[in-house]
Amino acid sequence: MFQPGDVIPYLEVCRAEGVSLQRGMNFRLGRQYSVILMSVRPGAPYGDRTEDEGRILIYEGHDVSRSKVNPNPKTLDQPLFTPSGKPTQNGLFVEAARKYVEGLAPPETVRVYEKIKTGIWAYAGLFKLVDAWQETRAGRKVFKFRLELLQAQRLSAETKTRDLNLSRVIPTAVKLEVWKRDKGRCVKCGRTDNLHFDHILPFSKGGSSLVADNIQLLCARHNISKHDKIE
Repeated sequence: MFQPGDVIPYLEVCRAEGVSLQRGMNFRLGRQYSVILMSVRPGAPYGDRTEDEGRILIYEGHDVSRSKVNPNPKTLDQPLFTPSGKPTQNGLFVEAARKYVEGLAPPETVRVYEKIKTGIWAYAGLFKLVDAWQETRAGRKVFKFRLELLQAQRLSAETKTRDLNLSRVIPTAVKLEVWKRDKGRCVKCGRTDNLHFDHILPFSKGGSSLVADNIQLLCARHNISKHDKIE
């Protein structure tokens, strides 16, 4: 499965999740985890943001679908239920957060992908959903969800247990800056597929995750061959 920092084409994300991801919020998908697609790029349609250098995500809920009846969803409160009374994706995530806050269930595990550019995503890692609330934004009510990075990345039998040191997290702003600087290509060979955000000075040797000067794009071959060597 993907490692945090992997750069993934949209169709590959869909293949990995076994479903065509047509919306940003995807509760359970018939599995033991949920999937969220987020974006903090300028002009993004929702007010997603990161805190604590990417360890915390504040994710905004989703609007009603655009239609003849609702031509401008951004003027309407985000819904908990559909017109037929079924919970929306907002409602499903709100209920999961409520159960956790009230001690009725463990936190929902959420696999998060962040948008780098159209058709290109980066895997942010596994997070736990720990809270949900409503707030007023631009004159309407929207939902906000707080997700915290899981230090132990575990996912039943689908993945092997592996520890993720939180200081390795590369903030979204740094990823976007590196992608633009390296023009979406491996800095060693120019490949545009199987890319990964790599620490130039390895984290294990004191390299920072927080500055673009220490992060580069490498293809899988050059990333694997480098390991923790300082070039």
